[in-house]
Amino acid sequence: VQLQASGGGLVQPGGSLRLSCAASGRTFSSLAVAWFRQAPGKDEEFVAYVSPVGDYTYYPGSVKGRFTMFRDNAENKVYLQMNSLKPEDTAVYYCAANPSVLVHWNPSEYEYWGQGTQVTVSS
Repeated sequence: VQLQASGGGLVQPGGSLRLSCAASGRTFSSLAVAWFRQAPGKDEEFVAYVSPVGDYTYYPGSVKGRFTMFRDNAENKVYLQMNSLKPEDTAVYYCAANPSVLVHWNPSEYEYWGQGTQVTVSS
């Protein structure tokens, strides 16, 4: 499975961005997908999860109510809509996928990773 993340950029605090993750190489609807992020000098952080058919999502408290993850299995893509962005959201964002995931926020559960896209929130 190949994952390609895109959509990052520079945005002012309070602004919005939509990240995309395009998948190829396997039936996309069989994959659970998550977004993680890593800021300089910090550990990797779980951001969002969506089930294979898109009927279940999960977010940590740091982004809940501001970020929305959804998928289009016909297009083999997942999206992360990020609203009300804060400077502390600045990081490299990665999409990750696996056929079966038990602990959504554990990065070791995901076998396939995209290359990352930089999100910078700054005035």
